[in-house]
Amino acid sequence: MILPCLTFAETPGMGRGVFTSEDIPAGTVVEVAPVIVMNADARKLLDQTLLHDYIFEWGQDRMQCAMALGLVPVYNHAAPSNCEYEMDYDAAVISIRAMRDIRAGEELFINYNGDFDDPSGVWFTLADG
Repeated sequence: MILPCLTFAETPGMGRGVFTSEDIPAGTVVEVAPVIVMNADARKLLDQTLLHDYIFEWGQDRMQCAMALGLVPVYNHAAPSNCEYEMDYDAAVISIRAMRDIRAGEELFINYNGDFDDPSGVWFTLADG
């Protein structure tokens, strides 16, 4: 499920991103995306490719990884972000929820660390500095 008001477009300095054409109230689930779950051996192979930047650690023990379908791979990172993602290991889906009111035309962001307001650095900024 993807809200029909969501789209993707170029965003300065980040490639593509997810945007909304309508206002979205806080608490709204904007997307529920299925994932493809892979084991630790597949993760080692994926870590050698560009897909490394798009997979999520998966499972209670984080020994698996998952590739989300839908728009999930296109959400850019911000801390704090205006959306948060939640993993449902049993249903093999990732849900994206608005954490504040989002205005039409705004880009939707997730925090790659998991919690929308987690200020810690992420792998691609830590590697740069």
